[in-house]
Amino acid sequence: MKIIIDDKIPYIKGALEPVAEVVYLPGDKTTAKVVKHADAIITRTRTLCNKKLLAGSSVRFIATATIGFDHIDTEYCEKVGIVWTNAPGCNSKSVEQYVASALMVMALKKGITLAGKTIGIVGVGNVGSKVARICEIFGLRVLLNDPPRAREEGKAAFVDLDEILEEADIITMHVPLNMYGFDKTYHLADETFFARAKKKPIFINSCRGEVADNAALKNAISSNKVSGVIIDCWENEPVIDTELLEIIDLGTPHIAGYSKDGKANGTSMSVQEVSRFFGLGLDNWVCEHVELPASTLIEIDGQDKTEQQIFSEAILATYDIRNDDQSLRTTVRSFEKLRGDYPVRREFPVFEIKASNMAPATIEKLLAIGFKVCVD
Repeated sequence: MKIIIDDKIPYIKGALEPVAEVVYLPGDKTTAKVVKHADAIITRTRTLCNKKLLAGSSVRFIATATIGFDHIDTEYCEKVGIVWTNAPGCNSKSVEQYVASALMVMALKKGITLAGKTIGIVGVGNVGSKVARICEIFGLRVLLNDPPRAREEGKAAFVDLDEILEEADIITMHVPLNMYGFDKTYHLADETFFARAKKKPIFINSCRGEVADNAALKNAISSNKVSGVIIDCWENEPVIDTELLEIIDLGTPHIAGYSKDGKANGTSMSVQEVSRFFGLGLDNWVCEHVELPASTLIEIDGQDKTEQQIFSEAILATYDIRNDDQSLRTTVRSFEKLRGDYPVRREFPVFEIKASNMAPATIEKLLAIGFKVCVD
């Protein structure tokens, strides 16, 4: 059998070669001619898996090593009998880390205490649930909005979007991109959305660029309807709105989920699904030898520091969003290169904190975030 694999998917080389002919190509080089005689495709979001690509091919299975799957024409695939799978939750902890870093940087920048503030989380799937968890550890009041879940599970744990717009000091978006229908999320954050936001919230979009209307967002900034903006996902990627980039607080090149752990999870899930579908005997395959940062030890003396200062020091030692912001502003025309050459970022459980002069309750919270902790 023959498998076409996006050459930017990490840790996958060598996994399937013993059982298949494997061709590695850039996402934009994966054409109809290339996939014509392929049995499977393992891809990322940059390859549109639609009729134009797949018609007349022998492709029977598509795995995307990403949470999102709006690059797959699922209706066409169902019509022609092509099975597809994504990697739900693979990088949810990575996005949790991204949002945590963003919150700590914004707290430093604006001189605010997060504990006691209200955060509205729009979309409470794998990612939104993780973000809710860590925000509760920080002492934030958390409001959850997820209409599909509320319909299925009952409304007790959820609030309407109106309540979030009324009460939230921070709003963070974690919805899939739905272009149409009852749960449409395309331009969910539009002129009306920002006009109804009563507390001039900090706005974070790390899900899909088209969830926020660029024109409405620029107007919200210029008319002081928001007090801060962080954008990881952009309309019209990779050709992003540089005017918008100039006026937001933090901008990054769609890398919120780009921890090495998240990438390894997505790769493992894709290989396993291909194996199960074709009976290749690799159902339990996992990535090995994931790179480590230069140091995984974080020394923190809690003397005369608030709990938030301790959290900030720990989190920013693992990932400082300001570095990605600076890289994008310096080389904005290299959006795709910044993503393709993204440096090593590992999630909280890889790191150990050497703690001194720290309250037991704070240590418990660091453990809950995911750190290992040793007390000096």
